Amino acid sequence: MKIIQYCQHVLGVGHLFRSLEISRALSAHRVILVTGGPPVQTGLPAHVREFRLPDLQMDHNFQGLFSSDKNLTVDQIREDRQKRLLALFEKERPDLFLVELYPFGRKAFRFELDPVLKALREKRLPPCSVICSVRDILVEKDDHGKHEARVVKTLNRYFDGVLVHGDPGLVEIRETFGPFDEIKIPVEYTGYIAPRPSAGAGQNMRKQLGLDDREVFIVASAGGGHVGAPLLKAVIRAFARIQRDNCRLQVFAGPFIDPREFDGLRKAASARVRVDKFTPDFLSYLAAADLSVSMGGYNTTMNVLATRVPALLWPFAQNREQRLRARRLAERGILTVLKDADLQPDRLASKMDRLLSRASRPAAAINLDGAVTTAACIRDWPTTHRVNSDAI
Repeated sequence: MKIIQYCQHVLGVGHLFRSLEISRALSAHRVILVTGGPPVQTGLPAHVREFRLPDLQMDHNFQGLFSSDKNLTVDQIREDRQKRLLALFEKERPDLFLVELYPFGRKAFRFELDPVLKALREKRLPPCSVICSVRDILVEKDDHGKHEARVVKTLNRYFDGVLVHGDPGLVEIRETFGPFDEIKIPVEYTGYIAPRPSAGAGQNMRKQLGLDDREVFIVASAGGGHVGAPLLKAVIRAFARIQRDNCRLQVFAGPFIDPREFDGLRKAASARVRVDKFTPDFLSYLAAADLSVSMGGYNTTMNVLATRVPALLWPFAQNREQRLRARRLAERGILTVLKDADLQPDRLASKMDRLLSRASRPAAAINLDGAVTTAACIRDWPTTHRVNSDAI
């Protein structure tokens, strides 16, 4: 099967990495991964080919799009992207179109998605199944009533199904989407997208880092890096107050951190602290760690669950997504949620030291097989689901 998989990462890297994990699981198919955000160094398997649209990003306040290309206006880039995406479908004639987040989010990209969806519906493009790929929790919208009505209309008109990458035993998507029952196409839960560390990854990483069994290793991270600098500064200050001689801190600031913030973190770091932007082997670092202190994004949270590392999470405050998931997990005793007041150095040091004193690593009775299940759903979709008659 030939699959076009669409993912636009406009602020961080979480959406892209989650989509990449699904891409890897689709190893029995030919996958064309359509991206168009800032470049991120990633390794693609042989069955995946990236198709890059001209760069568009979202500003930090989620108010508008901008591009790193100063020679073209946003309108010019939008027109170019729309033409390229349509031409891709005309050339490749995919069997399935997997759309990340839209129409639940990415309204700013309707300009290029709606023409493709409409052309498919009107049979101006060769027919293919259209599936929405979405995480467990949706963010709030200012015009939520109008937004939700548009989502339902778009799903029922253009899509054949929705795959929710979550476990309904932890949180159901209907909790953050009011008119859920108005969705007429199939909605299936896949479990969370959570890559597992390879066997022995933690011990191998500790050897690589020169850590013996008595040394304590802490990893602090901020996802893409756009909004996590206050947490990382707090962790470095708190680390200096922890009364443990055999302790090291590794900080991953994120590939998109402001260069001045990154320089400030490095200057604040002591000899026992290393500050880097990014590692492709983050999962092994967490498997090697005795404690993780991080933002609460979907991917990092799933990495925490997969490695069972004791964790302190500071959720992104601008919307409910990270807060709700982290709170549910904290209620199960799987991790600890940090409040803004907890970033005070002495208070944070106390919380870090308390978790380091625990002997056990928390286990989560949560479905983490989302990538494999997604691949199975896509494989079986043509035989297990009828075509959406409203989209014909």
